[in-house]
Amino acid sequence: MARFKKENTKELPEINTGSMSDIIFMFLFFFMVITNMRETNVKVKFEAPYATEVQKLEKKSLVETIYIGAPLNKNENTIPPGKISVQLNDQTIKQEDLETQVQDFIARAKESRSEEDKNRLTFSLKVDQNVEMRYVNVIKTELRKNNALKINYATRKKTTN
Repeated sequence: MARFKKENTKELPEINTGSMSDIIFMFLFFFMVITNMRETNVKVKFEAPYATEVQKLEKKSLVETIYIGAPLNKNENTIPPGKISVQLNDQTIKQEDLETQVQDFIARAKESRSEEDKNRLTFSLKVDQNVEMRYVNVIKTELRKNNALKINYATRKKTTN
């Protein structure tokens, strides 16, 4: 008896790639919706101090941030004696412009919000842990003068080992 060999003529079926582009665009859209883009480039050294009682802010869209710390670049504006920079949005401010810049910052923040959100607007102070409190008090005084009374301090949670 002769042995018959079967030729392996079965080919693998082609993969249907018609819906692959739909899936890719769905993933792309999903990540575009959930991603928050960083709005400001931090130009100050900021290492938050530790705290034991920490609360998370509920609605981060109602938070305007003020950074206070040592400048990362020597060309940045500083507050005398030249060790501390205050950053509002993407710019550091000079000592002589401090009052007007903070007023403008608060006005722009309130202007871009609805009437309901203006009352819930919070100003977050991200202060480096090595900054003296006198610099923070200058900013707090300016906020108070401009009726920005909700102030938050950014901290890190202290873990007990």
